Parts: sequence; structure tokens; C-alpha cells
Amino acid sequence: MKIDFHVHLGVYNFHQPWVTEWMREAHPNGYEEYIKRYDDPGVFEEFLAGEGVDYACVLAEISPISTGTCTNERVRDFCQGRSRLIPFCDINPYLNTHLGDELHKKVEDEGFRGLKLYPTYQHYYLNDPRIYPLYRAAEDLGIPVLIHMGSSVFQGSRLKYGDPIYLDDVAVDFPRLNLVMAHSGRGFWYDQAFFLSKLHPNVYMEISGLPPAKLMNYFPELARNTDKVIFGSDWPGMPNIRKNMEAVAALPLPPDGPDKILGGNAARLLGLG
Repeated sequence: MKIDFHVHLGVYNFHQPWVTEWMREAHPNGYEEYIKRYDDPGVFEEFLAGEGVDYACVLAEISPISTGTCTNERVRDFCQGRSRLIPFCDINPYLNTHLGDELHKKVEDEGFRGLKLYPTYQHYYLNDPRIYPLYRAAEDLGIPVLIHMGSSVFQGSRLKYGDPIYLDDVAVDFPRLNLVMAHSGRGFWYDQAFFLSKLHPNVYMEISGLPPAKLMNYFPELARNTDKVIFGSDWPGMPNIRKNMEAVAALPLPPDGPDKILGGNAARLLGLG
């Protein structure tokens, strides 16, 4: 089973212009045409199948001051009735008051199966007590929380909020909550992210946005931690999903390491057979 734990919709409700320009550079053959082609969920599922992906987690994003907005409703409707697509909601603590109640509605009434948080883009520390009702609800619901953890090149980002140390409090206070570090501390904090994933049974690394060829440089002891590493592509920013999965499979890992990273660990967190 192959699972991509980190996929965005190509067409957002709103993109900041600097994000659009960055995307155009990543797609020199035509960014607008590319994302419009896959704005049809059926066509996108065919694309995933062609890339060898069995399931993909599709992420909402409500970060209007830094990157843009892809609403929960847009992700919900895109994934509805699509067996390969697993919707993750986003709850911005500056735009919602009753965070725990809101998450219960998203999961129980609208079918979301995970939560994505963007502290670097939305400007809050992960251990801020006002975020705790959100963690408590996620723990009660038994859903994983994927968190942008590390740097970003986009205007409006505040890197201090991406420091993994603030996740330590959350991991201790919510031991039954599975916490997944998207980008695994990209930039400043690779060592910290790796250490936290080894220290806490409920903390995982996710490697989206990281070149597979450099993973052993970033994480020299990666082979000792394959139970705690999850693959993500960050599509459409990183369009070649199959190529990246093949590069991960070619790393010097234990025989069962690639299967765990490319799907097994994610399947366990998502409750997939």
C-alpha cells in the first residue's frame, strides 16, 4: 500500500501572488494548465493511480496572510465519494472560537479524517493553551494531526512558530494523540525533529518537501527510525510523486523500511487495512 500523506489541491479559493509565482517556477511547462487539469477529482484519482498512490491525504489550508485559502468545504466536496482521497481539515485559531467543537463538527458531520495545522503561516505556538481544546478533540476523535514543522520561503511566514520544541509539551500532555511533523523540521531543526520522533511514541516525521537524495544527510540514522517516518509529496509543489517514492525505496534502509515509510506507518495512523 502506498500513501501520500501530504497533498494540496491545485486550485485554491485564493493564492497570494508570491505563492503563485513560486508554483509557476516549479512548473515551467505551464502551471495554470496543469492544476486546472487536476481540479477534477476523478482525473486527479487517475493521476494518483498512475503515480502508484493508493491513498492521498488532501489538505485544507486557511492561511490568508501568508499563503492563501483552500477552504474545508472545497476539500470536503473534492474528496466526497472518492475512495483514494482522505480529507484533512484546517482550523485557524484566529478565525474560530470554539476549536474543539468545530473539529467535532468537521469529523462527525462532514467526514474529515485528519487535521492539518499551519503555525508558521497562522502565527501561534503549538503549546499555546488556547490550542489545547483542539488537541483534546482530536485525541478523543482518534484522528492524526499533521503539523507544518519547519521553515517556509513564503512572505508572511514566521519561522519561530515552526520550532519542534513546542511540540514536546503537546506530545506529553496528549499521549494518545498521533502528531505528524510535516517537513520534519525543514531548515533549522532536522536533529530536533528526529529526536522528538524517537523520544515520543506518538510523534512521527513526515518528509514532504525534502529531496529524497538528501534524507540520509539530514537524518544520518534514518534506518533506525523507519517505524516513525511517513512519506508525503507536497503535490503540486513537488509533482513527481512516483519518482520520489522510488528514490525513498532506494535508500539504504532495512528490508521492510520502504514499505513502512511509503504506506505502512500512515495506514496505521489512518486506520486503513
